[in-house]
Amino acid sequence: MRVLIVGGGVLGTMHAWQAVGRGHDVVQLEREPEARGASVRNFGLVWVSGRADGPELATALRARELWQEIAERTPALGFRPNGSLTVLRTDAERAVAEAAVAKPDAAERGFELLTPEETRRLNPALRGDFTAALWCERDAAVEPRTAQPALRAALAKTGRHTWLPGREVRALTNTGVTDDHGEHHEGDVVIFCTGAWLGGLVRELAGELPVRRVRLQMAQTEPLGETLTTSVADADSFRYYPAFRGDALAELGRTQPQGETAAAHAMQLLMVQRLDGSLTIGDTHEYEQPFGFDVTEDPYEHLAEVAGALLGRPLPRIRRRWAGVYAQALDPAAIVHRERLADNAFLVTGPGGRGMTCSPAIAEDTARELGL
Repeated sequence: MRVLIVGGGVLGTMHAWQAVGRGHDVVQLEREPEARGASVRNFGLVWVSGRADGPELATALRARELWQEIAERTPALGFRPNGSLTVLRTDAERAVAEAAVAKPDAAERGFELLTPEETRRLNPALRGDFTAALWCERDAAVEPRTAQPALRAALAKTGRHTWLPGREVRALTNTGVTDDHGEHHEGDVVIFCTGAWLGGLVRELAGELPVRRVRLQMAQTEPLGETLTTSVADADSFRYYPAFRGDALAELGRTQPQGETAAAHAMQLLMVQRLDGSLTIGDTHEYEQPFGFDVTEDPYEHLAEVAGALLGRPLPRIRRRWAGVYAQALDPAAIVHRERLADNAFLVTGPGGRGMTCSPAIAEDTARELGL
């Protein structure tokens, strides 16, 4: 079978990986010279810890297994099974962590509540003041800026993958797609993985989708000068991830509301070290369109303050700032929005902030559904 993948981000590339792995020939088209959307504007986190109970957690755990299997064949991914620490500074924050550790699925996530001494043994770079930390052994990280090229290089070696950048697909036919160069690409099945690009041909084929766009701000610092052995989060992440919902989180909201800047920008601190020693930090969440076209400074000042407090030292100088947009399914129970566009075409979009984490398992599910 010949499979056409429209989209060069991590979701499209993982669909290509699944198709090639099942013995099919793949042509992957991308409208930009290289993926420039949410797939490269993220933390590179394989984030199991905060996923909702049930299918979302199962998908994340399966994706975590697949990331490790893929990384064994593709070392350039920079995969690290480094786990994460959510650092706690108040009794109310600790109560949320204690509730998470007491859940039936805590062992699947690798949850453990650590003392400050245990936390510093695990991650000596955390020298700030805190009372405990929630350890998640199942979390991991990859390098988001280089993951897609690394995966494509591995796919190219099979002889069954063709990469065609700078091609915007303009029409779907019974036998494939036509691009903006006027070239027709033959294929038995077409899978659209166009990320947050929901206009143009996608709108013509699918109409209004049950998907919203979300804008975020992030940054990358100069090298830290020492190893951050785990990924790190602050307790504001509890407010964002569904795994922590419950009475303890509601009490946290009542007794410890977010500060003005964090609340205004729907913020959490996530921090992961890149292979060059720099730190990726973020993030904000903006839901109402039209989005601003600039980045604002207050969130970065907040992130630097919180990260510095956990590290017990000033955050290294920020050398890059950026904004990104991802697509998120409106149904909170939906891991992704997947629909048939035509007899030979399917759309897969809207994983939200789960895209980097769950894309290998989402692609595997698509392959099964399509009978690839």
